[in-house]
Amino acid sequence: MPPRFKDYYETLGVARDATADEIKRAFRKLARKHHPDRATPANKNVAEEKFKEINEAYEVLGDPEKRQRYDQLGADWDRQEQFAGHAGHGFPRYNGHDDIPDDFDFHFGGTGFSDFFEQFFGNARASHSAHDASADIEAEIMVTLEEALRGSTRQVTLQTTAHGSRTSPPKTYQVRIPAGVREGQRIRLAGQGRGRGDLYLRVRFARHPDFRVEEDRLFHDLELAPWEAVLGTTVRVHTLDGKVDLRIKPGTQSGQQLRLAGLGLPRADGTRGDLHVVVSIEVPVSATARERELWEELSRTSHFNPRQ
Repeated sequence: MPPRFKDYYETLGVARDATADEIKRAFRKLARKHHPDRATPANKNVAEEKFKEINEAYEVLGDPEKRQRYDQLGADWDRQEQFAGHAGHGFPRYNGHDDIPDDFDFHFGGTGFSDFFEQFFGNARASHSAHDASADIEAEIMVTLEEALRGSTRQVTLQTTAHGSRTSPPKTYQVRIPAGVREGQRIRLAGQGRGRGDLYLRVRFARHPDFRVEEDRLFHDLELAPWEAVLGTTVRVHTLDGKVDLRIKPGTQSGQQLRLAGLGLPRADGTRGDLHVVVSIEVPVSATARERELWEELSRTSHFNPRQ
């Protein structure tokens, strides 16, 4: 049974010819709206599922190569041979990994990715032992930055189907996400693969609407109006620990980084990295007649020349 098609354009609410910037803006807007940490307790589970769907859509549409493959897939979706792995369509069964054995299929639940994504864009794979029928199984698990900071426990299911046989009952695992986990790190469940093999879950960080990650450091882009940068102000910014008020000094420059010590991700020694707030100065795309008068007056009275 092929997985249900996911319309990622519909998920993000963008047109199929949307630009990369439009897709990014749509993702950030929806991810902020549905982020689990900003949901009420009653809506938290719904927000978590919606946040995962938004992340999956952006994982594909925000990557030019994946987006191109997805658009090709959509054009031929009604062709059943697409699922059968016929080479002409560029979507071979098991994501094209040669090391996946052809005697069984496996399906994960609780990893944060849909079956559709796993089949066509994921990195799920298995590798046979050279000596017996055992196989290590590896798949990706979507982990939020909040989980990476505080740790969590996730319920993951694995179901296998041997070709020509009935699907086995799903196995359920309680997977501990340790605080300080890194992207690309593998979480090992010993003996939970096929036979005597192991099950590995490789961590992939969920895209966050406010932060970029570099090892234990977080980066947050802060847009300022020109007068805020010139005169100084106080702005409220999000951190993984809650909101903080950040003082912007007069004369702050575009590209300047303001460091908030200890508000990044955990390090191996138990300390935390820093949060870097990166300033960008934005100008209005249009101005009212009165605003234009004020800008013109400023241009006549100011002695500032950025090219000197």
